[in-house]
Amino acid sequence: MNTLTKLALGLMGQMKALPAEPDGQTLRALLPPSLTGGMPLIAALAQRQSNRDFKPEPLMEQQLADLLWAAAGINRHDVGGRTAPSAMNSQEVQLYVALPQGLFLYEPVPHQLRLMMPTDVRRVTGQQDFVDNAALDLVFVADHASMSLVPVSQREAYAFASAGAMAQNAYLYCASEGLGAVIRAWFNRNALAEAMGLRAEQQLLLSQTVGVLSSVC
Repeated sequence: MNTLTKLALGLMGQMKALPAEPDGQTLRALLPPSLTGGMPLIAALAQRQSNRDFKPEPLMEQQLADLLWAAAGINRHDVGGRTAPSAMNSQEVQLYVALPQGLFLYEPVPHQLRLMMPTDVRRVTGQQDFVDNAALDLVFVADHASMSLVPVSQREAYAFASAGAMAQNAYLYCASEGLGAVIRAWFNRNALAEAMGLRAEQQLLLSQTVGVLSSVC
C-alpha cells in the first residue's frame, strides 16, 4: 500500500490492522541474548544509518532476541538495570513489537514476548509503504502511570529521551548485525493507538522499522 493510499484511508478513519498469522503462542520465549562478539562500538557507529528498503522475511530467532535485549533488556539483574536510561529509573517506555503473528509486548525481566493483539498492525505503524512488509516494527510507548516521581511537565520530554536512547541501541545492534533500521515519527497516532488497544495514560512516542536489507548499502 503506497503512502497516498495510507493518508487517504487515515483521513477516512479506515486505516486498520490486518489479520495476523497466528502461531498459537500468547507467550513467546526468546533465546538468551548474545553477550559476546559483534562489531566494535566505533565500527558500529560508523555503519549506523537509516534504511528504507527491506526484504519481506523474518529475522532469525537469535537476532530477534538480541535486538530486543539491546533496545530494552536487563543488563544488571541485581538492580533491574536496563541497557537504556530512564529518568529516576521509571522505566516508563514500553517496547511493543509488531510482527506478522500479532502485536507483542516485550517483557524485559523474563525476556519474552507477550501477545497483546492477535492482529498484524505493521502497516498502521507508519505512513510509508516499507513498514507494511518488513520483518517487524518496534513501537515505543510511554506509560505515564509509571512516572509518578517525575513532574508532570517533564514526563513527555523524559520519555522521548529514553525512547531515543532505546532506538539508538537498536540502530547500533542492526549496524553490527548487517540489518536495516529506520526511526520514524510519521504515523497516524489515533489509528495506531486504536489498533494497539492503548489506554488513555499510554502515549505513542516513536516507531522503528527493522528488517533484512534488500541490498547491501
